[in-house]
Amino acid sequence: MSDKVVLYYFNGRGKMESIRWLLTVANVEFEEVFLTTRDQYLKLLDDGALMFQQVPLVEMDGMKLVQTKAILQYIGEKYNLHGKNPKEKVMVNMYAEGLMDLMEMMMTLPFSADPSAKLKTIETKSNERYLPVFEKVALSGQVYLVGNKLTCADVLLLECILMLEEKFPQILSNFSNIKAFQGRMTKIEAVHKFLQPGSQRKPQPDENYVKTVMEVFALPKLPLL
Repeated sequence: MSDKVVLYYFNGRGKMESIRWLLTVANVEFEEVFLTTRDQYLKLLDDGALMFQQVPLVEMDGMKLVQTKAILQYIGEKYNLHGKNPKEKVMVNMYAEGLMDLMEMMMTLPFSADPSAKLKTIETKSNERYLPVFEKVALSGQVYLVGNKLTCADVLLLECILMLEEKFPQILSNFSNIKAFQGRMTKIEAVHKFLQPGSQRKPQPDENYVKTVMEVFALPKLPLL
């Protein structure tokens, strides 16, 4: 296994997008292998690369890493983006897992037979359950969410609110502190570059993405991404 960081996933967002975001903010270059056929997936299984028969898969530091949360925590620890003590780390994890719950709801939209109903649920939960948490934290006067230092939680919050704005352009109109947070984050050089055309950031999923995922997993219904 080489020293390069290699990501194995589809040419789309899914659960790998948060990993792309965090590596980018950590200034880590990475290569991508896009799964386009079922044979590629079966080969990864035959090679023993997928511990739980799922992607994302990240080759890094001589390891084959699976499970999104574990991968994010490893990158966060390695690049000092996970808090400096146990209390900060658990706060980072709580914020991160809440954000991932919300983003996973959005990830399933392209595979839903009735996305309009799910969109309404996402909008309601965002406004009533998730965004108020971060609006309150952002009001505390800190530049970042935990320990006044950039962490995984900040990166995931930015990714999440950008995803929300794609579906609900005015969703931050009642969350001025989060909007200000977004403005600060997008001024970070690595973030600014990642938001430009031609970066490794992926667009919103389309029909081709959905078709590829379904074919690779050979599933007639929503895959466990």
